Amino acid sequence: MSSERIILGIDPGTTIMGYGLIHQKGKKINLITMGVLKLSKYNDHALKLKKIFERTLGLIDEYHPDELAIEAPFYGKNVQSMLKLGRAQGVAMAAGLYKELPIFEYSPKKIKQSITGNGNASKEQVAAMLANLIQSDKAPEFLDATDGLAAAVCHYFQGSHTKTGKNYSGWKNFLKDNPDRVG
Repeated sequence: MSSERIILGIDPGTTIMGYGLIHQKGKKINLITMGVLKLSKYNDHALKLKKIFERTLGLIDEYHPDELAIEAPFYGKNVQSMLKLGRAQGVAMAAGLYKELPIFEYSPKKIKQSITGNGNASKEQVAAMLANLIQSDKAPEFLDATDGLAAAVCHYFQGSHTKTGKNYSGWKNFLKDNPDRVG
């Protein structure tokens, strides 16, 4: 594990995308920032995807993270929602790959397990544990921000060479592991 790095965590969504950035120095982590990108004002799905791509690039350009940790889509109530979430995740990953960042993907259950010790923890439990871990009393406006932060902290706990997350250092590696995603 690197002794110093910046990790960008993203909770993809087409209504709200949450993000959090942490700075790791040795075994200590500090919150850099966390927030959300609100997308509900846009009716066009393609425009939402464009905004996700642009905001992710903006975060990368502003904070220069060394790695990107992202929450994987999960099967929800309907297939359309899952497809939209997958697209949101895909464009955020594309922005990271475009900037040549290593990408690490974690399931929601893995992130919750890593932060709280319980893979079925609520968003509120994750947020409370993160507040203790990063010693912050700053309550976010949306829990999506702490979900993005949780992806970054989960990755910190896993180290750089995780066995359960997937690491993609470029399009070629991503496509090799995901041939079914090629049109």
